[in-house]
Amino acid sequence: MSRMMRASAIMAAGTLVSRATGFVRTMVLAYAIGTMAMGDAYNAAYAIPYSILDLLLLGVLSSVVVPMIVRAQQSDPDGGRSYEQRLMTLATVVLVAVAALAVLAAPLLIDLYTTDWAPGSRKFEVAVMLARFILPQLAFFGVGAVAGAILNTRDRFAAPMWAPVLNNLVVIVVMLFYVVVAGDARSDISRITDGDLALLGLGTTAGIVAQAVVLIVALKRIGFSFVPRFDVRNARLGEMGRAGVWTIGYVVITQLGFMLTTNLSSAAGAAVSGHGITPYTLAFQLFQLPYGVIGVSVITAMLPRMSRAVGEGRLDDVRAEFGSSVRLISAVMVPVSLMLMVLGPAITVPLYHHGVVPFEAAVYIGNVLQVYGLALVPFSIFQLLLRVFYSFGDTRTPVYVGAGTTAVNALLMYAFYVLLPYEYTVMGLAFAYAISYALGAAVAWVVASRRVHGLGGWTIGMSMTRMYLAALPTAVVALAAVWGVQQLLGGLTFVNSLITLAVGGGLGGLLYLGVAHRMRIPEVNSIVGMVARRVGR
Repeated sequence: MSRMMRASAIMAAGTLVSRATGFVRTMVLAYAIGTMAMGDAYNAAYAIPYSILDLLLLGVLSSVVVPMIVRAQQSDPDGGRSYEQRLMTLATVVLVAVAALAVLAAPLLIDLYTTDWAPGSRKFEVAVMLARFILPQLAFFGVGAVAGAILNTRDRFAAPMWAPVLNNLVVIVVMLFYVVVAGDARSDISRITDGDLALLGLGTTAGIVAQAVVLIVALKRIGFSFVPRFDVRNARLGEMGRAGVWTIGYVVITQLGFMLTTNLSSAAGAAVSGHGITPYTLAFQLFQLPYGVIGVSVITAMLPRMSRAVGEGRLDDVRAEFGSSVRLISAVMVPVSLMLMVLGPAITVPLYHHGVVPFEAAVYIGNVLQVYGLALVPFSIFQLLLRVFYSFGDTRTPVYVGAGTTAVNALLMYAFYVLLPYEYTVMGLAFAYAISYALGAAVAWVVASRRVHGLGGWTIGMSMTRMYLAALPTAVVALAAVWGVQQLLGGLTFVNSLITLAVGGGLGGLLYLGVAHRMRIPEVNSIVGMVARRVGR
């Protein structure tokens, strides 16, 4: 637990700063382009490279490449150095080619991810132009991801977690410059110029370039010299392909679900302006924040150790690693999920009600965030469970579990799309997400428990029950803050939202820590103790 907490703390600190600057980046972006047609066009273009990366690389990194690098470091005479260089060479060549093809296919990709955006319309053409400027980041992001994976296997977690901060800072500066250059036309899709779009798109790509450079420099500082190696016969592509084909299958299935999400939300946005892709994207980014700060940090530290434990036949250590990870993540996710469900609009109004974003649009983003709060705990546990399978080199089981989860999500999304008015479509998509991941986590738990001969479900369940009991007073305080502001101050404004957050979030969070400490929840006590020691220094 202590090793995990130290590694997770390093990563969480970097991720926290990254997410904080990401907050500022999102605020500046919303201020610059808004949540209407221009915002939807940008977010549609921005989503495509990440979908392609998921298909080609990111899913394979966590499930296949990291365990294979660990094995190469343990078994190869040179400690896996040549193997890492082959991987970097292969990733660079493939992703440069993919980026070039994606730029050429930008109109087809935009048409694939949207509905009711007629080819030739201004919104469609703006989205295509932005995609052509943003898609080249595929190559840089992918190379940076491989560099980050190599660093993680050597227990160097700081650079991969801090590099996105530079990315965010670059994009923030570019967006502010865009506001100055484009002026009043910045959110008007009918008045925006090609030069303005080039600044917006290339500025977004420049952030990823800076991030990749930081990671490559970090590799050089630990003695890794990149020598291109084209002897791919020694890259164990057969082994990677056998394991990776199932991971790619899983990612394909999840991306089909994401494609349905973008199509349904874009159709809703075409019917009711301001209720489309942009509110979905902004709410989802906020929903992912706590998982990104805590969950990703814990998982990144956990997977290499679990892979080593599996390789050495130490199933007890696998169970212990998983149990401590679930409890550590849940100690944060449980109270945060309740606060998201209560304080959604109070969070989004001060964040997004600036510039060209109207008050009603900011509140709607908060309503979507409230629904996403239901999904935070099951989604986090689901991601942890997948890493149990990946540590065994099993990439097939997650495909089946993911296929079932995505199928349920797709059916529910379409049902809510048909049954709900367009004004509530995106909220329905968030609710479908929450239900499907809760069911998916339950199924994955049963299967993973059989693989490891028990996951300590009773102990974990009792710990989480105590966390929910400790968090109930927090939810009550948050509800009281919302009610008090509504009754005494006349509803949400920028200032009233900050008051609601200070009382409901700040006081409620302190109350959770106090109650959890009195209930002797060890994970919370460990977090509080670690922070207290650092403050004391």
